Amino acid sequence: MTIPIIAAVAGAVLIILQAILMILVGMHRIRNRINLGMGDDPALERKIRRHGNLAENAALFIVVLALAEMTVVPNDVVQIIALVFIVGRILHAIALSTVAGSQGAETGKIFQALRAIGAFTTFGSFIALGGYLLTSIF
Repeated sequence: MTIPIIAAVAGAVLIILQAILMILVGMHRIRNRINLGMGDDPALERKIRRHGNLAENAALFIVVLALAEMTVVPNDVVQIIALVFIVGRILHAIALSTVAGSQGAETGKIFQALRAIGAFTTFGSFIALGGYLLTSIF
């Protein structure tokens, strides 16, 4: 059996990003004395969604990436899909750091674009990984 090194590296990068986003939520809570929930604080809401969105997508991706790497998907394909996913998640996190990126304000169109790119690269990575894995197996 092949050890999924690419998935391990991708997982390491994503868990470090997850830890950074988690710390930023915690620091905001401490600074603003918000224990649970969002306390009607839009900045905290953005930070929570940024952290949560990564958590919602990264875990499943890494599991399937490791399965792909250990089975029939060529390593260069696994590397490309992993890189696209990681870049997309970073762009998405950057976009959700701003009001423009999270609520679509008129200014800051670049952040809206980064959010869209992040979402599409995540979706594309999921479809590419799942599709390549299925077509390779069957």
